[in-house]
Amino acid sequence: MIEYRNSVGDAPCLHLASASDRRVDLLRSLGLSFSAAGVDIDESQFDAESAIDMVQRLATSKARAASGAFKRPILGADTVVVHGHTVFGKPASESDALRMLGRLSGCKHEVLTAVAVLYQDQMLLTTSATRVRFRDISQDEMRRYWQTGESRGKAGAYAIQGIAAVFVEAIEGSYSGVVGLPVFETAKLLQDANINVPALAVPERSRPI
Repeated sequence: MIEYRNSVGDAPCLHLASASDRRVDLLRSLGLSFSAAGVDIDESQFDAESAIDMVQRLATSKARAASGAFKRPILGADTVVVHGHTVFGKPASESDALRMLGRLSGCKHEVLTAVAVLYQDQMLLTTSATRVRFRDISQDEMRRYWQTGESRGKAGAYAIQGIAAVFVEAIEGSYSGVVGLPVFETAKLLQDANINVPALAVPERSRPI
C-alpha cells in the first residue's frame, strides 16, 4: 500500500482499490490525500453479462475486496472497451492485442468506466460512457505499438494518454474516463459520500479594506 498526501499533508480520507498509475494521477489532480493498493479479483465476463453490468460489477467488487482493511471510504473502478457486442479487456498476449487493435481500426468504439465508492455500508456507483473513433491502423503500426509496451495491462490494448493518441480521430465524452477514472463523475460521487474535494473548494474572498 502507498499513501499519497496532498500539498498540505492531510491524512488519507479515501482508499483507492487499484494499483493503476493513471487512476492515482487522476485522483491526485483532485487534491485528495489517499492510500492505494491493487486487489486480486477475477475480471472475467459472466455468460450473457452486458458490458455495463460487467464494468459496474467489477468496480463494486474491487471496492468490497478492499473494505476489510480500511475504515475510510473505498473507491473501486473498472474500464472496458466495447466494440459492437464484444468486450475488450486487457490483452493476454501480442496476438490478442493485435486482434483487438485490428477490430478497432477505422471504427468507433465505446469506453465504459464504472466508479464505485463504498461509504458507511452504502455503495455509490456511477458510470462514464465515451465514444472513440480510430483512424485506419496498419499491421506494422500495430506491431510497433505493441513493442512499445504501452498495450500491456490496458483495456482494448491501448492507452489514449500515450502513443495511441495518434490513432484517435475523434472522441465524444470523458477523456479522463478513457484514461481510467472520469474526473467529473468521480468528484460528484465523492461529494455524495461527504468527502471534501479540495480541487473544488472556493477560496474565501478577502475582506474589503
